Amino acid sequence: MVSLTAVPRPDWLLDSSPFRARAEVSPDGSAVELSNGLLRRTFRLGPNAATVSLDNLVTGDSLLRGVKPEAVVELDGHRFAVGGLVGQSNYAFLRPDWIAGLRSDPAAFQYVGHALGVPRERMAWKQVRHHAPDVQWPPAGVTLRLDFVGPSTGASGMRVSVFYELYDGLPCYSKWITVSNGTDHVVRLDRFSSEVLAVVERASEVDELSEGLTPPNVHVETDMAFGGMVAAGANRHSYRWLPDPEFHTQVNYEKRTPCLLDVGPDLGPAQDIAPGATWESYHAWVMPFDSTDRERSGLAIRRLYRTIAPWVTENPLMMHLVTSRGDAVTNAIDQCAAVGFEMLILSFGSGFNLEKEDPKTLEFARNVSAYAHGKGIEIGSYSLLASRSISAEDDVVMPVGKTPVFGHSPCLGSRWATNYFRRLYDFHRDSGFTLLEHDGSYPGDFCAGTQHPGHHGLEDSRWNQWREISEFYRWCRAQGYYLNVPDHYFLEGSNKDGMGYREVNWSLPRDEQVIHTRQNIFDGTWQKTPSMGWMFVPLTEYQGGGAAATIEPLDQHLDHYRRMLESNLALGVQACYRGPRLFDTERTRALVRSEVDWFKKYRDILESDVIHGRRADARDLDWMLHVNPRLKERGLLAVFNPLDRPVSRSLRVNLYYTGLGETARVRAGEGAPREIRLDRDYSVDLPVEVPAQGMAWYVIEAPTP
Repeated sequence: MVSLTAVPRPDWLLDSSPFRARAEVSPDGSAVELSNGLLRRTFRLGPNAATVSLDNLVTGDSLLRGVKPEAVVELDGHRFAVGGLVGQSNYAFLRPDWIAGLRSDPAAFQYVGHALGVPRERMAWKQVRHHAPDVQWPPAGVTLRLDFVGPSTGASGMRVSVFYELYDGLPCYSKWITVSNGTDHVVRLDRFSSEVLAVVERASEVDELSEGLTPPNVHVETDMAFGGMVAAGANRHSYRWLPDPEFHTQVNYEKRTPCLLDVGPDLGPAQDIAPGATWESYHAWVMPFDSTDRERSGLAIRRLYRTIAPWVTENPLMMHLVTSRGDAVTNAIDQCAAVGFEMLILSFGSGFNLEKEDPKTLEFARNVSAYAHGKGIEIGSYSLLASRSISAEDDVVMPVGKTPVFGHSPCLGSRWATNYFRRLYDFHRDSGFTLLEHDGSYPGDFCAGTQHPGHHGLEDSRWNQWREISEFYRWCRAQGYYLNVPDHYFLEGSNKDGMGYREVNWSLPRDEQVIHTRQNIFDGTWQKTPSMGWMFVPLTEYQGGGAAATIEPLDQHLDHYRRMLESNLALGVQACYRGPRLFDTERTRALVRSEVDWFKKYRDILESDVIHGRRADARDLDWMLHVNPRLKERGLLAVFNPLDRPVSRSLRVNLYYTGLGETARVRAGEGAPREIRLDRDYSVDLPVEVPAQGMAWYVIEAPTP
């Protein structure tokens, strides 16, 4: 763990304003440099364009150990490097005086020019929910485009442009490519790598390895992500760390050190580019960490999401209604309005089916949405996509020995899928619904079928299915629709996925559910912001457990209802409050309203970053600290007591990420503040008093001038 006191001031995680991105061309025109004071990438422009340095300016480390192509494309079965320089003899490091002796590969695409600019919207975002401060779209920064033309042998008339974005206040760059066909015939793009980066190895693993064990300390993310709730699993088909076949001096006996970043799909895309057309790859984001500390690295990833997918900060309070019969929907809308909830979803099992193309379905939706909007409540519904079977003609056709991720799934290139997506578009245009929970989203299944209109065969099947689902999510983002998707589609427009929990745990006894709630949030927010993951509160029985597992009748279990509300809201997290109603008596209504009002009063700090304190274990106090150095409330400490007796003690709490240096004002709840002095490591010993089975909270502010 790196000591916080070793981080140089100013720290970009506390104040990013000094770190403005810039692009500079050298006076002689031979090089371009992108830098923001945190990360620097330098390109030599002759005899071909190539990256010749990549530097972490926070740690002072050089990340690049060798020159590689700027990209690689395979066209009609022939592989071409795009840019790059050859002739480096030792790939353990790159001496500056070696660069002048490197030469261009005549068989590679050759550099012909560049352009500088600023980032543009990757997708349209209609901002209809303004909860988070300091949201900006598109992000501020600079862009660089390097243009290359194909060699006369094999790729004449083809053009590849390589794009880079570097952002203000974030040690991260984005990269993607376009391929333009200037010939008079169709050209197939079989494969591509949009980034090939020779990175300094992280570990000296000498012994025999069957697979590389420890890749460099770099976060990589793409918007071609699916099949997982966290980035690492969801991106397993879009990038990889490989051994470098040119790195002959590495210490690993098998030469399998994972130190070559390759960003590209592991299947396809097998896309036909028509004469005069341009094809675009997915985008990748590469962010070197400046620490091995888990919390600091997690804060960096959370800052990344707020920068490149700021819609993840939308975090409405949502009820999941289990029935749509009779007056259930209007009654639930009235209850949401009465207690300050902001959304209602006709959840799975409610009986409402948006796929049903019956005029009565649309009439019902219009009526309840008009009623909801009149009460200031958004409304939406649920649809199951991939984790079901449609028919032999429409399901994915798997190669021998392979099965779909969910056991069965329709192909998104099938005729059924064409009609399904048409229905999704039409329903949301006409119904007034502004929320969709899209369950069982496309998990990355390929399809070997040759009779589906949406793809030719196996090689293009994953790319085409991913484009189908991502275009729909982007459309939703442009319309301002809220998207619950239990998968990592954030960078393609979704707002929230699961925080991470086991559904059957919600059939456990109530007191166990409370502990699981805080454990799941603690574990799920190392890389997610609180607003990025939903939790679960079963108001009625869910997957068994009987009366011991449910809150209904609500008035008879007010203490538990309060604990579940506090365990989520005090940690900035929204849950699926699933049942037929939010309250059953006046005192139940008053309880829910009080908890919601408190959350909304402190919403900005509660939805800010969390610092992980002590994980819930039902044995002692557990706590987490919200921090935001840009707010009046620099921090909010939420402390929970799972015991049947009150607890008074002193907690050692580090306030570094509040941005406070010497003193802080701390108040217990709405009490009077007192000034406390921070130790040299930014920690304080804070006395806390927490009632039995209860919560206490403490607000941290800057000292008065």
